[in-house]
Amino acid sequence: MPSLHTPVSRALALTTALLGSLGAQAATTVIHAGTLLAVPGQQPQTEQTLVVVDDKVSQVLDGYREPADFAEDAQLIDLKDGFVMPGLMDMHVHLQGELGPQNDRENLKYSSQLVQMQSLMYALRTLDAGFTTLRDAGSREQEMYAVRDAINRGWIDGPRIIAAGGVGVTGGHNDVSGMKPELMELYTDRNVCDGPYDCRRATRDAVKYGADLIKITSTGGVLTDRATGTGQQMEMDELKEVVGAARRMGRKVISHAHQEEGIIAALEAGVDSIEHGTYVGPESIKLFKSTGAYLVPTLLAGHTVKIMATESDFMSPAIREKAIRVGNDMQSNFAKAHKAGVKVAFGTDTGVSAHGDNAQEAVLMHEAGMTPMEVLVSATVNAADLIDMSDSLGTLAAGKQADIIALQNSPLENIESLLDVGFVMKGGKVFKQQL
Repeated sequence: MPSLHTPVSRALALTTALLGSLGAQAATTVIHAGTLLAVPGQQPQTEQTLVVVDDKVSQVLDGYREPADFAEDAQLIDLKDGFVMPGLMDMHVHLQGELGPQNDRENLKYSSQLVQMQSLMYALRTLDAGFTTLRDAGSREQEMYAVRDAINRGWIDGPRIIAAGGVGVTGGHNDVSGMKPELMELYTDRNVCDGPYDCRRATRDAVKYGADLIKITSTGGVLTDRATGTGQQMEMDELKEVVGAARRMGRKVISHAHQEEGIIAALEAGVDSIEHGTYVGPESIKLFKSTGAYLVPTLLAGHTVKIMATESDFMSPAIREKAIRVGNDMQSNFAKAHKAGVKVAFGTDTGVSAHGDNAQEAVLMHEAGMTPMEVLVSATVNAADLIDMSDSLGTLAAGKQADIIALQNSPLENIESLLDVGFVMKGGKVFKQQL
């Protein structure tokens, strides 16, 4: 081995140190925001400067400051004509497909590798729409975990993904349906379980293989191709074992639930959020408020399946009946829950609807009685709280992730402005700049 005192070794050491120093230099971006909603729920401010260093917000300042005040090579992004706010978050998506006759047929032909590529396409489409963080609430798990991990490692671009591992009972909504027996046997997931101890095993198994959280299905579902209704399907002892096992391993639990009996059972078992909550009623509303659980309403899914059921013929009779009934009932019941003070986190069930159209949920939530500000809070502050990431997401403040979007017009004046996001930054990197 050559001595460290040789000219060659000294030159190599100097070069390594220089490259390390260059690599350590922080990238500084200065954003001039005409209107800034740094903390949804509070009043927006005008003529603000955001300073972003690498992937985090460094400062939020009054007035328009010069980039040279912060770094010689600081880059300026002029959003003086824009409405700037934290990146949106969708707490219920399914990135591996889109509902429809053609898509269902095509997916049967896709390899697991091609499914991953499709997921990435949909993830980027959603990021382009201003959603910088997504909670995937059920997909072919290893493929989804791979996409999540590749984004986290910086190998590929995409939104931040919190990925669920599913646990459900035999024949329930989380089990396969609508196939011949040989295919159902082939596609049955290892985390399908029966009885409390088997469901405890399935929960631990999901965590072992990479789940960020556990998703259960306490009731039947609309898109299960069986006439098994939307009532409670998991028993109380199964629900409690899933929640207990998940808690001991540091994971939250969310529950798909339509009928109120299943909502009540899931809340009594201790879940952190109810997905859909179509038939929420007085008793479940009391439990929501006493437990602090969130409702993730997915009004867009109900709206979408109702239209598909009435305007197309690809759904089976069992699915069509449920789609029309649930689609008709979802928005009015959500309005009652919101009026009663249930905590709401934004979620769409996109994958039922088209990826990239996620902000349509905001329009439906507003129609159901939420103010524009309440909608924005649900998609930022509340969503961050639900995934235990309030320390880094949901608002724009020093030390938080630089997930920033901008719109031409204020969504506080017209919620439909969210349908046209012109600027997207995630973790300090600009993905869209059309303002």
